[in-house]
Amino acid sequence: MSLTLRILEGELTILKLPPEMSFPSWLQISADPLVSVTYTDDELSIICPSGAVPAGLKSEPGWRALRVNDKLEFSAVGILSSILSPMAGAGISILSISTFDTDYILVRASTLERAKTALAEHFHIAE
Repeated sequence: MSLTLRILEGELTILKLPPEMSFPSWLQISADPLVSVTYTDDELSIICPSGAVPAGLKSEPGWRALRVNDKLEFSAVGILSSILSPMAGAGISILSISTFDTDYILVRASTLERAKTALAEHFHIAE
C-alpha cells in the first residue's frame, strides 16, 4: 500500500490537565489543524493549536502534525509500524493519534525536516 503523509499547517501544543477538570471553555473544537481530547483516570490530555492555550497551564508547545492522507480500514495491519520504524531509525520521537478514519503522527517542530527526510524514502510527503 502506497501512502501519502500530509504535513498539516500550524503548531500544536500538548497539555495535561487534572482528570476531574471539565471541558475547558477556551478550547475551540473547530480549530485547525486538529484538536484531540482524551480523558483517563489520570489526566485530561489535550492537543490543540498553540495559539489557543492560555498561559500558566502545564503544556509542551512546538509540535507539528502529519496525517495519513488515506482512509484506513480497521483491518489494516502495520500502518503505524511502517511510519514509526523510519522515525525511530532517525532518532525522532513521536506522538501518534488514531481516529476512526486515519492516523496522525506528531513530531517536534524542530525535527520536522529530519522527519520529512526519513519518511520520504517510504512515503509520498505532501505539504
